[in-house]
Amino acid sequence: MPDDVRTRLIDKAKLPSRHVTQGAERAPHRSYYYAMGLGAADIDRPFVGVATCWNEAAPCNISLARQAQPVKLGVKAGGGTPREFTTITVTDGIAMGHAGMKSSLVSREVIADSVELTVRGHCYDALVGLAGCDKSLPGMMMAMVRLNVPSVFIYGGSILPGRFHGKDVTVQDVFEAVGNHSAGRMSDADLHELETVACPSAGSCGGQFTANTMACVSEAIGLALPGSSGAPAPYESRDALCEASGRAVMDLLAKGIRPRDIVTRKALENAATVVAASGGSTNAGLHLPAIAHEAGIDFDLDDVCAIFRRTPYIADLKPAGRYVAKDLYDVGGVPVLLKALLDGGFLHGDCLTVAGVTLAETLAHVVVPAGQDVVLPTSRPLSPTGGVVGLKGSLAPQGAIVKIAGLAALKFRGPARCFDSEEACFDAVSRRAYNEGDVLVIRYEGPRGGPGMREMLSTTAALYGQGTGGKVALITDGRFSGATRGFCVGHVGPEAAVGGPIALVEDGDIIALDAEAGTMELEISGEEMARRRAAWQPRSHDFGSGALWKYAKLVGDACDGAVTHPGAKAETHVYADV
Repeated sequence: MPDDVRTRLIDKAKLPSRHVTQGAERAPHRSYYYAMGLGAADIDRPFVGVATCWNEAAPCNISLARQAQPVKLGVKAGGGTPREFTTITVTDGIAMGHAGMKSSLVSREVIADSVELTVRGHCYDALVGLAGCDKSLPGMMMAMVRLNVPSVFIYGGSILPGRFHGKDVTVQDVFEAVGNHSAGRMSDADLHELETVACPSAGSCGGQFTANTMACVSEAIGLALPGSSGAPAPYESRDALCEASGRAVMDLLAKGIRPRDIVTRKALENAATVVAASGGSTNAGLHLPAIAHEAGIDFDLDDVCAIFRRTPYIADLKPAGRYVAKDLYDVGGVPVLLKALLDGGFLHGDCLTVAGVTLAETLAHVVVPAGQDVVLPTSRPLSPTGGVVGLKGSLAPQGAIVKIAGLAALKFRGPARCFDSEEACFDAVSRRAYNEGDVLVIRYEGPRGGPGMREMLSTTAALYGQGTGGKVALITDGRFSGATRGFCVGHVGPEAAVGGPIALVEDGDIIALDAEAGTMELEISGEEMARRRAAWQPRSHDFGSGALWKYAKLVGDACDGAVTHPGAKAETHVYADV
């Protein structure tokens, strides 16, 4: 669509920005825009928020300020006036393994809330969001659906793989090296060398961890342009994708296409499908229900896991597989994975995307290349069941989730070894104070109990590095990193803080896990469970004020996405219609 035609099709008198730009009474508001170098023509155009999570906390975000600039050029070329702003991130790799991880999931809500408040406060008409770290991707998408202004999401891109002793490595290898080092199987010099080469560029963690999982989701759900997630962060080819995204948001504004036209029940099912097919992060079991909540769609952990169970696992990506995000990009990126799933009959091709056409139309000319084994056809999967599955039973009435990609055995039964914090368990693992066959239980780490629902990568990676992968299991009402591997069950609900069954487990109790049947049982009698429940007393946490106190008061159950507000079902109006 020519830019002059697009501009004429957009009636500023019906857009939110009219409240800060139109009429004599808005002269004071306009004066601020003149102060920033805008002219009258700029002020008369639609205002487009360009939100980034740029900061110097980690490589995930460090390139986002640069990538925002071609987005702004695209918005301008499309007849809009871009207004750049930033929000926070908490970087999981640096927050991991200590109390800082309590801030991670909370940051998802802060990101969504801060983008909402910025757009509301300044009356922006549309939104382009760039994100890199794990929680910034769902946080940005949640804000888009909540505001329901025309929006386009852009992933900042993955990090390039490191090289160590002739092999590609990621930060996952460094976490696991800590376990190897503690077991005496890695020298101080090798550990130091590995930490210096594992992360050689800007970008998010390179395996199919949470960031890359949610990047795949952004294309599958239709909020990102096809192919925009694949190019690694350092590649200058990202500039063209960013500019195209800026132009695309102006097309959406002209056509009146909003996020809730795109994020439908079918689109959420497509998103869950790509998570399972890629052996993605269990954190998607939190983030997809949270995105659905913003649209007023019922789509909880049970719904996510039902799709996981019927989806074949076809992308051989780390942590369970052999390849990293750059390898997927080299064979054609996320569109190739989506095309394989569509050809196999596992996706809804009629879902609308931000390209203005359906998912099937965006994939019409995509070919799954022969002679590669990064993405397999659905007729020849790595396993017939998705790489992530749900469990439910007496120990988890609300459900739980486990990544089974790469697991040799899908059943585990053993005695419980209980810890009331991650630190206590990590200390035991560091001292190797556990036995093969144990089921390690980490509790009081749920959304309310932590508070903040920490990830446990330091502990799970140390176990794996010590050579006990598959020889012990770990369950928690907290979360696991997308880089976690081994028989590790997270999101156990109800959480311990509200008296869920996980709070009642005692050392030596037998726990039976069955990822084939989808069950998770505590083998004690109903009478004994009732006795323990009657004796249980709630525990207090250490946060009597501040953001974590507020989060603990507001947050809901993990099975519903650990959300902190009533969602679209309670709306009386949508921001986009102000």
